Amino acid sequence: MGDMAAVRYTELGAFLRSRRDRIRPADVGLPAGPRRRVPGLRRDEVAQLAGASVDYYNELERGAGSQPSEQMIAALARALRLTADECAYLHRLAGRPVPVPGGAASHVHPGMLDLLQRMPSTPAQVITDLHVTLVQNPLAVALLGDHSGYRGARASFVHRWFTEPGARHMYPEADHATQSRAFVADLRAAAARRDAKDVEVTSMICTLRDTSAEFAALWAEHDVAFRRDDRKRIRHPALGVVEVNCLNLFSEDGRQRLLWFTPALSTDSADLLDLLAVLGTQDVVDSAS
Repeated sequence: MGDMAAVRYTELGAFLRSRRDRIRPADVGLPAGPRRRVPGLRRDEVAQLAGASVDYYNELERGAGSQPSEQMIAALARALRLTADECAYLHRLAGRPVPVPGGAASHVHPGMLDLLQRMPSTPAQVITDLHVTLVQNPLAVALLGDHSGYRGARASFVHRWFTEPGARHMYPEADHATQSRAFVADLRAAAARRDAKDVEVTSMICTLRDTSAEFAALWAEHDVAFRRDDRKRIRHPALGVVEVNCLNLFSEDGRQRLLWFTPALSTDSADLLDLLAVLGTQDVVDSAS
């Protein structure tokens, strides 16, 4: 490790400690417990929240260990409820490029995370305007599948919807045309809100027009509408078809939205959703977003 890198890593460890000290367990949904030696989070709690091993996180705070990945930095930023500026600073200390808003490693707004934490009994997730899933609660994983493994263009569910037939498994076939139309209209609204020179969205649109005749035909119709409130039928491998209301809360800049799913009235979906916590994530393949 070079001298400059060593200095950065030492500062990275100090910065993580300073942010950990200011977070109270209740801020991130953890019990305070009767005996705590520190006012903020313990190292093992940060590691748990970020999905890292305790030994690895200890190494980071000591300014040692291997260079953290962009995904790990994003996970630490969520665990420590960092602001956008703090998250960018953490990336620079780790020698990683600051992610472009809208990608899979995008910084999640702390307010969105706080709301997500307060919805433990409701499937909920935060996605970007291009339908890249940033974070899911356990019930969302149980209902929709785990999205954390997708990278690059495939991180967008809209991209997978039009390029990978298996991505449509979660919707009944009778609903595919409606969903396709809604996805395209939503993407056009998102593209209009972004800068005209935004490489991420223009590249995505060009790729989909070239690879999907269905997308190209729908794009040519010029429909535009953000997805705000939907009633969806989701096919779950163990529960069967679950009919839900999908509600959206948009961030101020429109780049992120919190989605949560409630049972549709006059259906048995409430009972089915109650079973999610028991079934967990077994056999769930992909998702709708």
